[in-house]
Amino acid sequence: MTPTLYFLRSSESKIAKDMVSYAHKPADNLNIYYDFYGLTPKDMGLYALVDNVIVGAIWTRELESKTPQLSLAVKPEYRRKGVARAMIEQFLLEAGVVYERLEAETYGEASLISFYEKFGFTHLKDTLMVKTLERKEVTRPSDGYDPRKWMD
Repeated sequence: MTPTLYFLRSSESKIAKDMVSYAHKPADNLNIYYDFYGLTPKDMGLYALVDNVIVGAIWTRELESKTPQLSLAVKPEYRRKGVARAMIEQFLLEAGVVYERLEAETYGEASLISFYEKFGFTHLKDTLMVKTLERKEVTRPSDGYDPRKWMD
């Protein structure tokens, strides 16, 4: 299954709100991951469509630390089908232009730890992982590339 990926624009912050429960453990303050998304230049994200259905999203917010916190969500029925891999591969390419590092919370779950390790994340402390990004310009394919899907 190959999802179609789109930039998550500020006008689509509802996607982050709808997906946050798939990305984070239940808590009272999950709104910090989506309130006013896209209103700072440090907010960046993608979402994935399969058959015109939003099946996943990946986005960052700069929270307590100065390192952006990564949120990755895939609806349960689309897990283990390559959606998360497709999103994180593209996101890491895009993020390297904007960020120096990213942090990801694993909640101690072995499957999340293993997933992030495959993409070069290392343990920072407790259940937090970090990745230092390569700083380079993004090269997008020209065949079939439609820049309108990336614009607000």
